[in-house]
Amino acid sequence: MTHHGPATRISSGDEGPGAGAGAGLARAPEDPTARAVRVARGSLGRYRVLAYVTGVMLLVLCLEMILKYLLNVDVRSLAWVPFAHGWVYVVYLATVVDLWSKMRWGFRRLIAMVLAGVVPVMSFLLEKPVHRDAAAKISAAERAAAASGLTAQA
Repeated sequence: MTHHGPATRISSGDEGPGAGAGAGLARAPEDPTARAVRVARGSLGRYRVLAYVTGVMLLVLCLEMILKYLLNVDVRSLAWVPFAHGWVYVVYLATVVDLWSKMRWGFRRLIAMVLAGVVPVMSFLLEKPVHRDAAAKISAAERAAAASGLTAQA
């Protein structure tokens, strides 16, 4: 019997041969729920880091724009900021979609998470409830797997 908890929408094969500690050694097959929990925790960690990095880059971008357009300060040394924020935002969007799809949240949550990367300070404010909700959902999947007799190790 296979258990499909809230975080089981995971594609297989993301670890190639030789990946991780003990590469080349025969390992017992990992139960699908345990793998889903482990992958979801990774997605949550990546999202959390990128939410903070994106928020900081957005604040630096706002500072650059204020200096340039309101205070008429020469900001040639900060010319890299808009490009850096743009690329960081693209990576942030990938982590948002990754976490959102694994948690199976509604479309409104996706829109809020996407906007958090372009509305100053919003990424800092939204990260906490997103992290809390995802961690609760992952823990619930672990408890459900344990209750059904499956071992869900992170």
